[in-house]
Amino acid sequence: MPIIVNHMDHIYNPGTVFEKKAIDDVSFTIEDGEYVGLAGRTGSGKSTLALHLNGLMKPTAGGIYFDGVDISSDGYDLKKLRSQVGLVFQYPEHQLFEEDVFTDVCFGPKNLGLPRQEVELRAYEALKAVGIPDDRFYVSPFDISGGEKRRAAIAGVLAMKPKVLVLDEPCAGLDPGGREEILSLCDSLHAGMGITIILISHSMDDLAEHVERMLVMNDGKLAMDDSSREVFKRREELESMGLTVPQVSAILSDLARMGLDVDTGLITVEEAKQEILRALSR
Repeated sequence: MPIIVNHMDHIYNPGTVFEKKAIDDVSFTIEDGEYVGLAGRTGSGKSTLALHLNGLMKPTAGGIYFDGVDISSDGYDLKKLRSQVGLVFQYPEHQLFEEDVFTDVCFGPKNLGLPRQEVELRAYEALKAVGIPDDRFYVSPFDISGGEKRRAAIAGVLAMKPKVLVLDEPCAGLDPGGREEILSLCDSLHAGMGITIILISHSMDDLAEHVERMLVMNDGKLAMDDSSREVFKRREELESMGLTVPQVSAILSDLARMGLDVDTGLITVEEAKQEILRALSR
């Protein structure tokens, strides 16, 4: 069930002095099972774009197609779409509101009209998939840590059994350990469950060792669409958009500028280590 974004525009407050074109003629396709990073500085349009992917916002022009059907067409079943394209907001508090974590995760499948036994089974499986221990199931979602809140919010979407999971800045505000836990969880959901992952972040380091493809937004336009390795080679262009390359890419780029023959498209620490040793041994 690919997602096709076709020449999409979105204008806030059209026809007023506050008119702003947040999305400008953006087109791309995301195939089943892809692991995609969506990057851009604050105000680039990436979060606005995310809200369109499951119909929470409608394009001003152009369209979004899921499984070949325009999701803005009359009579389209948005409830079904949102069970298949799940969105996890940047702030988990926007999705957590029940008296305890388990009840909160039950909310989505319950609204699908499923039997209680199926609802509770889905909630249990989703909470286990994200690593929430049993003794936290019946704690208020507002009494758990920031990392646990994000896991609980992800579980609430997973309980709907989506084909696509869109995560908007899932690591915002977390310490390095918490960030790596969430990114590793995204990896396992992609590899173990075959879910298409769209990971939104302004941090290239968060994306570097995880996603396979990068979409880069700049001033509402799609500035780049390529493999992660190819995108991170374009350091000067990224920096001109207010983005930084991952530390590994920056080090290799600096070494190349100093005359060392290294591949600047490597993105993991181990790859960089071996490449630098190889170059120095010549």
